[in-house]
Formats: sequence, C-alpha cells, structure tokens
Amino acid sequence: MPAERVAMRQAREIIHLKFSACVPTREIARRLGIAASTVRETLRRLESTGLNWPLPDDMTDGKLETALYTNRGTKQGHRRHAEPDWPMVHRELKRKHVTLLIVWDEYIAENPGGYSYSRFCELYRAFESRLPVTMRQTHAAGERLFVDYAGDGVPVVVDRLTGEIRKAQIFVAVLGASSFTFARAGWTQALPDWIDAHVHAFEAIGGIPHLLVPDNTKTAVIKACLYDPQVNRTYAEMATHYGAAILPARPRRPRDKAKVEQAVLIVERWLLGRLRHRTFYSLAEVNAAIAELMRHLNEERPIRRLGVTRRQLLEEIDRPALKSLPAEPYEFSEWRACRVGIDYHVEVAAHYYSVPHRFARAEVDARLTARTVEIFLKGDRIAVHMRAGGNHKHTTVPEHMPSSHRRYAGWTIERIRVDARLIGPATASLCELILEQRPHPEQGFRACLGIVRLAGPHGAERLEAAAERAIDIGARTYGSVKSILDNNLDRRPTRKRATDATPILHSNIRGPRYYN
Repeated sequence: MPAERVAMRQAREIIHLKFSACVPTREIARRLGIAASTVRETLRRLESTGLNWPLPDDMTDGKLETALYTNRGTKQGHRRHAEPDWPMVHRELKRKHVTLLIVWDEYIAENPGGYSYSRFCELYRAFESRLPVTMRQTHAAGERLFVDYAGDGVPVVVDRLTGEIRKAQIFVAVLGASSFTFARAGWTQALPDWIDAHVHAFEAIGGIPHLLVPDNTKTAVIKACLYDPQVNRTYAEMATHYGAAILPARPRRPRDKAKVEQAVLIVERWLLGRLRHRTFYSLAEVNAAIAELMRHLNEERPIRRLGVTRRQLLEEIDRPALKSLPAEPYEFSEWRACRVGIDYHVEVAAHYYSVPHRFARAEVDARLTARTVEIFLKGDRIAVHMRAGGNHKHTTVPEHMPSSHRRYAGWTIERIRVDARLIGPATASLCELILEQRPHPEQGFRACLGIVRLAGPHGAERLEAAAERAIDIGARTYGSVKSILDNNLDRRPTRKRATDATPILHSNIRGPRYYN
C-alpha cells in the first residue's frame, strides 16, 4: 500500500529532524507516531522537488504541499492521469441522485487507470474549496428559488414638470442550483408588487421550483418563528396555485439565504452601477433596461471557475427538475375577515354583497380579486359576485333572499314613483320630497314603499288626502302618514290662513324660518 499523506506540520517536522538534527528515519517515525515508510516517502518527494534545507522563508504550507504532492497519483515512468473536468463534475453533482462515486465510475470508464476514488474525491474537494462561499452550499436541481429585495432602488422621475423623483424597488430571485437570476422593478415592497414580481419571475424561468425561500419580511411572513412561521395567506395561495411550497429563512440566519444575498449584491453592482447616469420617466422604462442587463448577465457572462453561463446551467441542470407552468397565471387576491350583517350582506371595500340569508351574523372571509369577490365560511365558498365599485351600494342575488323578501325584490325607486303618481299628485309629491331630503335616495326607499302600500287597506282617495295633509304640516315620514290615516285626520279639513291676514309679530312666536 502507498504511504499515507502527512500534514504539512508533520512534513516540516520530518524535514527539520532529518536535516537539522540528523535523526534516523525510524526514530523520526517513532517521535511523530507515523509509519517509517511515510517518512521515507516524504523525504523522497522532497528530494524530487530539488528543495534544500533550510526551506525558503516564503515557503508556506500551501506551497510546500503543492511541491510535495503535485504529482501524487502518478507513478514514475507513467504518463499523468487525465484531469477530470471539475466544473462539469460540480454541475453533475447538483443533479438529483448523483454522487461522487457515480461521477468517478463514469470518469474511470472513459479513463482506465485514472485517479483512484479517494484521490478523485480529494481533488474535487480542493476544487470546491476555491469556489465562492455561496457555491459551496448544496442546492439540488430545481429545488429552491431564493427571493428578496435589493437594499437600494432606481430613481424614477414621476413628474416632468416638478422633477419629483420616486425610488423603484428592485425584486431579486435566484435559483439555487444554476444561479439563474431574475430582477424586476416595482413601486413598493407591498403584497401586490411582491406577488406580481413572483409571477413574472416564474415566467422568466419558464418553470416552477419546489420551494420558495423568502426572507422574514412582513409581506411574506406574518409571524416569524424558527419552527412554525406564519405565512401570509395570499402568498401561500399563490404558491399553492403554482404547486410550490414556502420555506422562509430562519430568523437571524443569513446563511440560509446566502445565495440570494450574493445575487442581490451582484444585481446591485451589475444594474445600479450601470444605470446610475440614466434618467427614467416610467417604471416600464426601468424594467426594459433591467431586462436587457439581466439577459447579458444570464446569457453572455460565464460564471468564473465554471466556464458556463447561468442560462446554460438553467437549461442543463434546473430545467429537467422544474415543474411546468400552470395554464393560467395566478390572479392577485386579498383576504379580509368580515361579519355578515342582519340584512345578510357583507361590506367589502365600501360595497355590500349578499350571502344566503341563513348565514346572517356569521363571521366569514372575503377573497377579493380585480374582477370578483368570493365569500367563504370555514373554507367553503357560500357566495361569489362580480366586483363592484366602492359606492356603498348593494349587490343582491335573489336566491340569497328569504321568500318573504323575494316577493318585493322587484320594487325600485322608479316603480315607486310610477305607483305614487297613479295614486295622486299629493302622494307623488310627498314621495319625491322624502327621496330628495335624504343624502341617498335609497335611504328613503322603504319609507316611500310603505306609504304607497297604505293605499291597500285605506284606499287611494284617503291616502291622497293624508299625503296632502302631511305635506301641509311638514310630516315627511311613513309613520306620520300612517298616524293621519289611523286617526282619521285625513277626513278633517285643514286650517288655512287667509292670504290677506296680517301676520302676528311677537318675540315668543316662531316664524317659518324656525321650521326651515
């Protein structure tokens, strides 16, 4: 068996004892606790390098190791072994189920008599140690997409007249295995921009990773926790739509997202440094410039030490392991907790939407998209509506109403006006006064409806007389008209003051202005 390799500290001690103290080989082996053959092999390697004692002052451990073991794995009189393509080995190890043993077997099949497995592993570890820190992490193909925001933004002139400037925030996403990097500008780091950036990132990548790894930003994680973080409901819904899972980085563990930290640094230097002299007047201009620079970074700039571009790594490593994009992109939605009112309507974004009447007073969740409003009770959808503007009006589905209400669902303000005119001009005038005095006509809807229905039990003639009396005394409520009819006041003649009568002026008498 070949002599084992010694540490550089032991190698220096062997050389020192042999040439400075003239200690015999076996005694050196006994003192250092190693085999005598290892001592002889170390001295033989020293002799083959041409070095003499004392060693040069600038001879570091690294240089000494290189001098002694450069040709290790070869035999005298034989050619050097074929050197493996270490960048290719590194890329292959990112594939699922691929190990160093499998890669070594393939290497030996192509190069019989090549490096032994132990030497192959040793040389690969030496190559791996020279890679950047983030590349030393193990990232399986298609497994993780790291996401974060850059610390600095891009200034955008939002008003050409005043010169007002607003910073656009830069979203960054990077795949763990291939380091394929995506960047996009948005106005804020709020939830709508956060979701929109993810959707565009998936489209740029052309697939879906298995895990999304965000920082513990409040946009993504409602409650940070080492063991069970609480993820924003909309963010979790988006991940479910794409078939991905969310794995937030551990709090105060920057190494969990070292990949994206390095990507953010690269993006800031690559983008912000090159865009510092440009003036942008819209977010679209910023994203067009970013897209061009990111294309150059991913497709034309090889990664040092690997010799291939990020796009090539994406297609070679990540692409086979990524999930396919769904047929439709995710539509942004918001969730809000609400309580159903007694009138079986839910107020959502300053509008009222109906739910089945049996759910009155229930606590529900409302999901809002740009086009729809969905109402959920304990996870079950109980109502869906087209989204309306925030005008404080009502959207009611007839099927949601109880049967007693459904009979009157056809009543409208216009229908009330028509029926009031059929009863008589006084009734029509009273209804118009009621509708006009309310801030919103709908608020007088029920009062007018009740007045018109009084024609049923009392007759149109009596109702017309009651309406005339109500107008005369300034009573503009349903209760006043009903009281006139119940007390037969409509049959009594109203007092009319002579038009030529002299008005009574006295400090204790209230004039007409008081009632206005």
